[in-house]
Amino acid sequence: MKVAVFGKRRQSPDDIPHILSLLNSLEAEGAFISIDRHFFEAMSRMTGETLPADDVFEDDDFSADFCFSIGGDGTFLRTARRVASKEIPILGFNTGHLGFLAEHSIAEGPGLVRRLSEGDYTVESRSLLEGKGIGEGVKAGISGWGFALNEIAILRQDTASMITVNTRLDGMPVASYQGDGLIVSTPTGSTAYNLSVGGPIVQPTAPCWVLAPIAPHSLTMRPLVVADSHVIDIEVESRTDTYRVTLDGRSLILPISVRLRLRRAPFVTKIIHAPDHNFIDTLRTKLLWGISKRNE
Repeated sequence: MKVAVFGKRRQSPDDIPHILSLLNSLEAEGAFISIDRHFFEAMSRMTGETLPADDVFEDDDFSADFCFSIGGDGTFLRTARRVASKEIPILGFNTGHLGFLAEHSIAEGPGLVRRLSEGDYTVESRSLLEGKGIGEGVKAGISGWGFALNEIAILRQDTASMITVNTRLDGMPVASYQGDGLIVSTPTGSTAYNLSVGGPIVQPTAPCWVLAPIAPHSLTMRPLVVADSHVIDIEVESRTDTYRVTLDGRSLILPISVRLRLRRAPFVTKIIHAPDHNFIDTLRTKLLWGISKRNE
């Protein structure tokens, strides 16, 4: 069993013993342990000891049977970005806040390592959005990672004025969203930025996208769910020369001349769950879904 370990560089002192226990349990199972260099160096400084590691890697220079993400959902998104088209299953340990993606407590680490070695787990595939720029100025505006596991958001830039986000599906006009912007969310991202603007919660494996306007100027502009087989074309109108695009929180400033084309990515992110995992149970745990005082 070969495991690549990623993690946020700042960890709570209370979580350090659990992280060391997780790594020691991997060593006890005879796993080949590869650790991201930034995480390795940060943990070594915090603990004052050498971590059990067979390899320390940088960038995308790694291979593994499984990847561990130790942190919050932001750490999980960065891990997914590093894994990219390798499609290595990721197990998320939560040392952050809410933990929709990094759903397991770090204290569960040794037990989950044992379950992995025994094959007692399931793997769920999650779709990603691919975003590309079209038009003059695109080379200066878009570079590097063009995929999002949660969402791609189109936002106004440095102005209090509204922007207009003209949207088409497979060339068919859908709407001109006037307001602060538009979120195009994956099912995975439906509980993230999409949820905060009143978008629907979507089952993570559903084959769809959610188009959710941000502070729309018209009350008739409501979130829209569409099939993920569509190609989404976006053109922005603004009083300024630029607008902002975020891909899972990574921000880009684009010239108004650049149009966006969004489609389903050619690869998926694979997430490891315990066999008894249930999305509705996750909603109850993380969002207190359906819980009332009668249930206490």
